[in-house]
Amino acid sequence: MANILVVEDEYAISQVLTVYLKKVGYEVTQCFNGGQALDVFHKVQPDLVLLDIMLPEKNGWLILKEIRELSACPIIMLTALGEVNNRLEGFEQGADDYIAKPFIADEVVARVKAVLRRTTGNLDPTSIKRYGALQIDRKAHQVFLGEEEIILTPRDLSVLLFLADHPNQTFTRDQLIDQIWGWEYEGSDRAVDLAIKRLRRALKEWDEAEGEIKTLRGLGYQLSVSKK
Repeated sequence: MANILVVEDEYAISQVLTVYLKKVGYEVTQCFNGGQALDVFHKVQPDLVLLDIMLPEKNGWLILKEIRELSACPIIMLTALGEVNNRLEGFEQGADDYIAKPFIADEVVARVKAVLRRTTGNLDPTSIKRYGALQIDRKAHQVFLGEEEIILTPRDLSVLLFLADHPNQTFTRDQLIDQIWGWEYEGSDRAVDLAIKRLRRALKEWDEAEGEIKTLRGLGYQLSVSKK
């Protein structure tokens, strides 16, 4: 079931939302401070964010902008500011929905379900991803660098697909193992390092100006691609 990140500084509201979301089966992570929101987002990799606008240390508009620079994760804005211009600002900055306070918790749950259905449907697993000369055809399970097909093992392909689905995001070995190998994996985490090494070798002709698989010392790996 999807994991929902609730970024809301009013404890009572956050608790009500958490209870209602958990009641229908969602996992919920709470964050009460805007200054911590991006770190929590990186840590839990949520499927959807409920994001208040008026937050301590950093407001929701800044958090929305930061998340949108690195992820297409659906975001529903929560705010007491219900004027039309604020709604338009939220949509223009990349919000997927907008709910004005006061609201009914059941309505929030329904909107969460609707946004997840819509955004999951848009993330077409058969779509082709392109990062410069690198082309990844998910339907055919093929990778091309320019006109040349890059042959990868199923596991290495899975690593590349996952990183390509989350460009410019950093993942630890444990996160990659959980997402790709599965929680039941009992082998060494060196398997991740070896897969990354093989991918780099396979993509050695890829122009670094377009993208590369980076190691962030002490943090993990990411598919770093140009934002142009």
